[in-house]
Amino acid sequence: QVHLVESGGGLVQPGGSLRLSCAASGSIFSINDMGWYRQAPGKERELVAVITWGGSTNYADFLKGRFTISRDNNKNMVDLQMNSLEPEDTAVYYCNGDLDIYGSGRYAQYWGQGTQVTVSS
Repeated sequence: QVHLVESGGGLVQPGGSLRLSCAASGSIFSINDMGWYRQAPGKERELVAVITWGGSTNYADFLKGRFTISRDNNKNMVDLQMNSLEPEDTAVYYCNGDLDIYGSGRYAQYWGQGTQVTVSS
């Protein structure tokens, strides 16, 4: 069984920083892209950032350079460093990964359970 477990969410004041981490565990043969998504109340889930196995990154336009995604392939982990947080960043943040769990070269998306980030004074 495969699990993606997020950590690092919480309450932070506007302008503050948080670092989210996600660890993938279980019977995993390989991982392709990993990423972070978020869903605010009453809104659809949206992409925040994605990183390939080789380290190439892609960010949502609304971030304006405030967040940085990174990964450790040896540990099957992906992090999201969030700086200059704004109230509009309040959401549940989900970790996502494209995993091959059979060694077949076929990948499927897996999701974490989500971690709450609240930006408020």
